[in-house]
Amino acid sequence: MSEQYVVNPVGWVESTLHDRDAAPKQGDEGAPDAWVRLEPMMLDAARDLEVGTDVILLTWLDRADRSVLTVHPRDDERRPVRGVFSTRSADRPNPIGMHHVRILAVDGTRIHVRGLEALDGTPVVDIKPLLGSADER
Repeated sequence: MSEQYVVNPVGWVESTLHDRDAAPKQGDEGAPDAWVRLEPMMLDAARDLEVGTDVILLTWLDRADRSVLTVHPRDDERRPVRGVFSTRSADRPNPIGMHHVRILAVDGTRIHVRGLEALDGTPVVDIKPLLGSADER
């Protein structure tokens, strides 16, 4: 397949996490609160985000190794090797990160969140609501 797809960042992560090896594997494993800084043109897209709600943040894990197809889950060599599509490994052919975060504050194009284990400077490609009942969609 030779088709190319372009995904443009809508923003970037601002976090105290800088070292991949020191970062938690998942957001609920001790990730510090962080900020998402959106591009100014995304102000209208973010206008209905509310404090206290949970959203799915999609990121491009720009420091991932895209050649990796198998891993020991959680980098634990005692665990059997698995294909990356059955793991949450950052290393994968298309390193899209999916993060369940809670909105703590919204300040224009800056969104303060809890539960984000992405590194500082990670591109944000989308923000999606958690799906509830059909009348909430």
